[in-house]
Amino acid sequence: MRLPNRLAAIALAAALAAGTAPSALAQSDAKVLKVVPHSNLAILDPIWTTQYMVRNHGYMIYDTLFGTDEKNKIQPQMVESWTVSPDNRLWTFTLRPGLQFHDGQPVTAEDVIASLQRWGKRDTMGQKLFTFVDRMDAPKPDTFRIFLREPNGFLIEALGKPSSNVPFIVPKRVADTPADKQIDDYTGSGPYVFKRDEYKPGEKAVYLKNPKYQPRKEPASGTAGGKNVYVDRVEWNLAMRDAQTQVNALAKGEIDIIEQPAFESYAALKADPGVQVVNSNPVGFQYMLRFNHLHKPFDNPKVRRAAIAALNQEAFLKAQVGIKDYYRPCPSMYGCGTPYGSVKGSEIQAKGGIKQAQELLKASGYDGTPIVIMKPTDLASITKLPDVAAQLLRQAGFKVDLQSMDWNTLVSRRAKKDPPAQGGWNIFATAWVVPDIWSPLTNAATNGLCDKAWFGWSCDAELETLRDQFARETDDAKKKQLADAISARAFEIGTHAPLGEYVNPLAARKNVSGFVTGPGNFYWNIKKN
Repeated sequence: MRLPNRLAAIALAAALAAGTAPSALAQSDAKVLKVVPHSNLAILDPIWTTQYMVRNHGYMIYDTLFGTDEKNKIQPQMVESWTVSPDNRLWTFTLRPGLQFHDGQPVTAEDVIASLQRWGKRDTMGQKLFTFVDRMDAPKPDTFRIFLREPNGFLIEALGKPSSNVPFIVPKRVADTPADKQIDDYTGSGPYVFKRDEYKPGEKAVYLKNPKYQPRKEPASGTAGGKNVYVDRVEWNLAMRDAQTQVNALAKGEIDIIEQPAFESYAALKADPGVQVVNSNPVGFQYMLRFNHLHKPFDNPKVRRAAIAALNQEAFLKAQVGIKDYYRPCPSMYGCGTPYGSVKGSEIQAKGGIKQAQELLKASGYDGTPIVIMKPTDLASITKLPDVAAQLLRQAGFKVDLQSMDWNTLVSRRAKKDPPAQGGWNIFATAWVVPDIWSPLTNAATNGLCDKAWFGWSCDAELETLRDQFARETDDAKKKQLADAISARAFEIGTHAPLGEYVNPLAARKNVSGFVTGPGNFYWNIKKN
């Protein structure tokens, strides 16, 4: 017994000498937040993709000029103040003092301009904004100006866009990376620092509290307000993909948060006295099925409409979600209950069915070309959608090739324009937070810019003309009329199929508090007791 006791004494003395007595070690553990995110993190450039894991990564390490609070109002974030000329064409912004990047360099107006230029090449709303921008300049290090060719009604809304793609501010040297090439420098100015040497795709990602960050004084609200950090370290467990393993680990206290539990896990989670279920995104998500407009058979709008007629929302929602209180059918491309929640043109889906789909497909001239549907195997919130799509489309008369892959492989593959027989695709399903789709300018799937459009590359001059008119309009009633017209045109040409709405509350240990309401998983304001 002497040897173990002696070793224990030595270990205790060493711990005391290092300032890490048992109580201190326990306190240190309380400052580490262990999270199972909703997916793997394999891409680190939040402008390169609309993937939400990359957006969430972006919010950890970058900051934004404006934020959107939990009441969906735009609030200043990095910006201290701004002015607008009488003709609404010159906007002048001053950055708040004390902003600095993780490497200690100050955030300047030149960094802002370069960041916005890169974002504007890829984001749907950014692309539309930059059709109005004549030029930008930086008269002082803390001041940047945007000169518009003509006024528009959404500049601040674009700069405060809360979800993908978010106009994060990065150093100019990083922003100078071509928009079609991923960045390899992850220096930001946000509340956390990315621990690159501990990052292992498929295993873990680690973020440390940024001691240089100066949060705003206002309370945290959505992506706005004070981003106060109360933990020293956040660890994302990227390897724990099995739903039951996640539930067991949370019950044992081995992890602190499951971002998006599998829907079949909620009964067990709610029964655990040590676990809380928190709906931090009450606005919710919309499921969507996207067609590839470049290749047969969905290069034909008649074939796309035949498919939409077959895609019954209730079938998708029952299979994927299954909890009645967590979902609802919604025929609107902009989400139901939103300012532009139009149902114009949706009859093809809302009142369609297999019989009508069969008739439309026969009349379309469909020649039996197999359609490749990509199915993610590791994203619990959407993995059943492709199976339902395959079943309904087969009933309508399509030949279907359902191909399984992990989500990050799907995300990479959907960016390829190759024919389906050569590694391309015809259909994928995804989910958007409602703020990403609730306007013709934020909804990437209603973009008709052809090769510059979102994956699927919808191409329609009439759609773009209507979106241009919407961007210029300042009268709310006229904007609603234009949104209706855009909805009708999008259904007419079959840009995509909305599949209904749902919520997916997080699960956490009861000693975790301070969750921020908003369209993503945010890790400021959170405390672990």
